[in-house]
Amino acid sequence: MEEEIKAEFLKSGFTLDEEEEILKKCHTFCVNYSLQPSDIVSSWEVYYLNRQLDEPVVRDAEMDGFLGHLQNEQAEAGVKKDAGLHMYSFKDVDMDLDAEDEDTNNVILGTPTEKSEKLQLDVYDSAHKMNGKIYSSERKSKLVTPFGTRSNKFAVKFNIDNLPTIETAKSIEDQENLEDGIIKRIQPQKSCSVVVHGSGPEPGCRFLYDRIEDRFNALENRIKKHAVALVASGLYEEPMDPSVASQRSIFAVGMICCDGEGHLNDKSILLQSSVEHSGGQHVRLELNKLSNFSFFPGQVVGIKGHNPSGHCLIASELVDYIPLSIAADADLPPAKKQALDEEIQATHLSSTLTEITMIIAAGPFTTTDNLLFEPLSELLAYATRKSPQLLILLGPFIDSEHPQIKKGTADLSFDDIFQTEVLRMVQDYLEYMGPTARLVMIPSVRDANHDFVFPQPAFDLDSLDVRHQITNLNNPGIFEADQVKIGCCTVDILKHLSGEEMSRHSAEGKPNDRLSRLASHILSQRSFYPLYPPAEGVPMDFSLAREALQISSVPELLILPSDIKYFVKVLSVGGEETKRCVCINPGRLAKGEGGGTFVELKYQGNPDKMSASILSI
Repeated sequence: MEEEIKAEFLKSGFTLDEEEEILKKCHTFCVNYSLQPSDIVSSWEVYYLNRQLDEPVVRDAEMDGFLGHLQNEQAEAGVKKDAGLHMYSFKDVDMDLDAEDEDTNNVILGTPTEKSEKLQLDVYDSAHKMNGKIYSSERKSKLVTPFGTRSNKFAVKFNIDNLPTIETAKSIEDQENLEDGIIKRIQPQKSCSVVVHGSGPEPGCRFLYDRIEDRFNALENRIKKHAVALVASGLYEEPMDPSVASQRSIFAVGMICCDGEGHLNDKSILLQSSVEHSGGQHVRLELNKLSNFSFFPGQVVGIKGHNPSGHCLIASELVDYIPLSIAADADLPPAKKQALDEEIQATHLSSTLTEITMIIAAGPFTTTDNLLFEPLSELLAYATRKSPQLLILLGPFIDSEHPQIKKGTADLSFDDIFQTEVLRMVQDYLEYMGPTARLVMIPSVRDANHDFVFPQPAFDLDSLDVRHQITNLNNPGIFEADQVKIGCCTVDILKHLSGEEMSRHSAEGKPNDRLSRLASHILSQRSFYPLYPPAEGVPMDFSLAREALQISSVPELLILPSDIKYFVKVLSVGGEETKRCVCINPGRLAKGEGGGTFVELKYQGNPDKMSASILSI
């Protein structure tokens, strides 16, 4: 069995550091947990991804941690046998319960201070006592929960600071003077302008009535659009039929697909070209001549190579991106091209780089042991102290995977929970902060109170008194905040891609960052969800997908919440002409019964003038 394990590791692109010792331990793991060699390697890939290991090398030093990962997987598999119970992977959360008794009101509403029996209430808490509106339920103050007794509140998990020293010193000074919050709040603050870009499904639209024809047209249009863009760049010739036998080198554009229902590998990978160029025929790809590649089903690529037999295209060069010079206006009507040109020109005329501060958090917003929404309450309390220009909240808000929601044991309807818990706190926050505060809300397909479809229409919150301060965005969606273009998608595309991707990288190259590579696929494919077929549980409607999933140009910020470990990374895309984009995974605000993470960001026009922190709630 050890030879089979070694072969599986090598097939997945991993090398073994201390081969004999590692294989012996992996063999033991297989026997103890009744795993096949392919299972043990699949589990290692998940462990490798979550730990963000730099090199695709299996080291003996990681075996103890890997054993713990396997044990957690086995325990989770046992829990999932109970169909009525779902638990988040709070094994990844460092949740130490504090044994000391604390004042419950202060624990739940308090500020990040030293452990003590009497904590000083911040400005937000004082307002709660004055008007009784800041928090939606008084029952929160009567309960002691694991979240309320957590440690390491608002600890910095990760930080990037590219701001000048003066700016950094000012930020530290502001943080040290939290007691002046009320003075800070009544001072006039610059408002943030929010403009929504693109189009998507409207609230109340008809969905999940797409036909086979809609699926065909969506995939065909993606292939044709890529082909037109690559030819328009002048770097590549007109695509040819890759399934026709030819001794000379040809250029073909098509979509990667798998010959079967298993995972993609070098024996099952196919290239399906467009109906226009090959009648929709597919041909097997031979990858031996490519030293570096990254493929997944649904990816549209350009391939240079030759097909001497007519049965296999031997690839010699891979083009997996659209050149930036033509990506923005390819396949657009003349009217839209003109509008886009005017927008780009207006952006260039603006010589001053605007500064924008924001807090970004993704659901779930309540822990799995209750529906008190304590993490959301703490986040809003923190936001009142920091006074960001923009607060971005990404679903799920009423999580369909929450045990009480899943079992149907909640006292209220899903809409009532959303109104009385989430929207009440949001409205009170905006009223307290004043008319300059801005909030963006994006739903999730896991929201039990919203349409189960992707792409997904925005929330309809017209009944709120503060609706002019809230921007409701489609999922996925693109908006502009003070000339900073921001793209958001709450479907976990990073996790879905990580389970389907196959890649190879030369040993001479620099260490490969898999998380950056996965995120770069979104930008290179110009689609928020380029994976096809979609992952299980994604209610894709192809009749809505063509424009709603499209990314016409690279945004400055790309927010992709994921169960994969939180990160903030600067991506470079575009081949010869590169453009940089800051990709943000804020993590989940609540994990199991404990707290998760969120992101605080100050952005001044480009990644070189940016300060980003990932904090625990």
